[in-house]
Amino acid sequence: MKKLMIILGLCTITTITGCSKDMNNRDVYEESGNSINVNNKRTELYNEGAGRGVRNVSNDFGYVRHQKSPIMNDNTANNHYTALDREQVANIISKYSTNLPNVHDVATLVTDQEVLVAYTTDSKDRNLTADQVKRTAMSVVPRYYHVYVTDKKALMRDVENLSHMDARNKNARHSINYVIRQMKDSPQGNRLSDSEDENGLTSDDRKMH
Repeated sequence: MKKLMIILGLCTITTITGCSKDMNNRDVYEESGNSINVNNKRTELYNEGAGRGVRNVSNDFGYVRHQKSPIMNDNTANNHYTALDREQVANIISKYSTNLPNVHDVATLVTDQEVLVAYTTDSKDRNLTADQVKRTAMSVVPRYYHVYVTDKKALMRDVENLSHMDARNKNARHSINYVIRQMKDSPQGNRLSDSEDENGLTSDDRKMH
């Protein structure tokens, strides 16, 4: 009788353990209520934009405008960023440029091949400041980009207006080229190299343009 009770007890424990293990597995892998569903979590991690209307940044221009902080020794522009898209690149260029001496307000537009930077300055050496702003932009974008700068405040509105255009619009290129021609009336800084002009164009680039 005593042996029979021991055997029955062991069977009961085994059954309970098996049920508990089965329930635990279902809690983790199958249920979709308040329990963690491992498969769903993995899907969310690898499809973070699903269902949220992710935009195709390759068809957008990036535009950001920054003003120098009125707070003395505010070095927030020295924060490091990773360029993820055109708008983020424009953000970096505008932030870094406002950290330059005598540069107070910067509007940056980034296309698929150019950077347009309009800024306000009280610098007495316009060409030096233009060179500094241009090289700041050059340090952020891929080397094949061409950079155009202007210290004419009136052109800041033109640069901003370009940011509202659809990059796929056939008139966008015409408008960009028009603004670039206006910007080139301002100092563009020094030549980048013997084979490149002030804006980073080579002789082959100029032929294509």
